[in-house]
Amino acid sequence: MLISRGLSRCALCLALLLCAWFSHPALAAGPSLHVGSYNLRLNLASDGPNAWPKRAEAVKALIRYHEFDVFGTQEGMPEQIDELAAMAEFAFVGVGRDDGKRGGEHSTIFFRRTRFEALSHGDFWLSQTPDVPSKGWDARCCNRLATWVQLRDRESGRNFFVFSVHFDHEGEVARKESAKLLLQKVKAIAGAAPVFCLGDFNSTPETEQIRLMQASLRDAYLVSQTPPYGPVGTFNGFKIDAAMDARIDYVFLSPGITVLKYGVLSDSLAGRFPSDHHPLLLRARLD
Repeated sequence: MLISRGLSRCALCLALLLCAWFSHPALAAGPSLHVGSYNLRLNLASDGPNAWPKRAEAVKALIRYHEFDVFGTQEGMPEQIDELAAMAEFAFVGVGRDDGKRGGEHSTIFFRRTRFEALSHGDFWLSQTPDVPSKGWDARCCNRLATWVQLRDRESGRNFFVFSVHFDHEGEVARKESAKLLLQKVKAIAGAAPVFCLGDFNSTPETEQIRLMQASLRDAYLVSQTPPYGPVGTFNGFKIDAAMDARIDYVFLSPGITVLKYGVLSDSLAGRFPSDHHPLLLRARLD
């Protein structure tokens, strides 16, 4: 009888323990995913030892080692996008900013083809005429582009949106107006669905355009459940001793997404970085 009562108490304790274990929010939630943003630095022979052919394998190795699930890119030229697309585990969406086809830099979004299904996707230009290839406001040198995709996570069945953008590097008005247009497009395209909005904003946190972004979406750097990892800054200029204190690359996100971890990855090989920007990587969860 004593043995039987003892076993009953043990079984009750085990049941309570399992109940507490599985009811813990972090354990009961759906699967996490790694979401990244990576300015690739365009393919320029004048970069010499840092030219794309000398670092393409390092970029792919970094993406694979850190197990990126979804990531937006900036500055990728067609041959660079083709190189990344050779990683058979990834599918992608996006067009060139010059002609809406293959011409010029891309803001391509890559995603694991076995885990995610693209339900819809599109592109728009950061200008007063966003539906056609165009230069906006006081931008002088080039068109600027945003690419978006709606993905379904096959593991959880959840749908979400990803936007990849690259703001102008010269036009102050262009950067401010690009933020306003981007937020309008996010609302019109994604509605109330979860959204990751990421890219190279060519802007530091105190600028009006970043304040606008932070007022409408959450800055992953500021809401990570664990302290941000790596340097604060994201632009290294291929200099191994660069002062890394200025953020110009960001991931913004809507309510309904928890940032478990946030990191700026400063991987290098033989004293060289894979790009002149460090990639950002989040471990996130759709709530």
